[in-house]
Amino acid sequence: MTQPPSYPTPPAGGHPPAAGGFAPPSAPTSQGYAAPPQYAPPGHPPPGWVPPPPGWAGPPRPAVPTRAPGGQPLAGFGDRLLAALIDGALSMLVAMVLFLPAFMLFFWNMMDDLTRTNPDGTLVEPDPGSLLTDFLLPILLLELGLMVVLLGLYWLYHVEYMKRTGQTFGKKVMKLRVVPLDPERTLDRRMAGRRYAVQYLAAGLLPGLSYLDGLWQLWDKPWQQCLHDKFAGTVVVKVSA
Repeated sequence: MTQPPSYPTPPAGGHPPAAGGFAPPSAPTSQGYAAPPQYAPPGHPPPGWVPPPPGWAGPPRPAVPTRAPGGQPLAGFGDRLLAALIDGALSMLVAMVLFLPAFMLFFWNMMDDLTRTNPDGTLVEPDPGSLLTDFLLPILLLELGLMVVLLGLYWLYHVEYMKRTGQTFGKKVMKLRVVPLDPERTLDRRMAGRRYAVQYLAAGLLPGLSYLDGLWQLWDKPWQQCLHDKFAGTVVVKVSA
């Protein structure tokens, strides 16, 4: 009995042999080699990308201090501006009460001299020398005296009064307090005097310094100090009372 012809066993995963007993070469395998990296098309996340959780704002950034070294919250620009306006209005009111009567009496006497008439009804011609001694010199002396007295009152108010609690009337209304930058120290006359020297004496002599001094807080980091705070080593904080 005739036996059927035998064919070689095809390799695993290959194609069956063609007629004639020969098997076509199989596709090359990637055994021993890493798969090439996969790239995502533009506008699509790469493979394996996991979206961040809701509310995640990125890696933490260095925080800007909002509290003084002693732990109190720093005072804002608006609160400090309102406190300064209140103190300025109070100072103006005191100056008007003290010096308005003196100015009125001075100008009353001056106008009486300028409106004197001769027996024929004509005005008396003023003597140029008397204008200097009777008008210009007294008004200059009056202004100088007013400035000295106001600076003295400002010293009493912004140094002697403030150093007791760190507050003026305006700061008390706005719930602010001046404290030393070093929490181990206490506010004294020297610190308050240095603040006063920059805020009122130097600012009165150098044009524009008062505006620069007050606005310095807007870009000063990290303690939001004005120039008079830096010179005195103080900082203004928010308090409950």
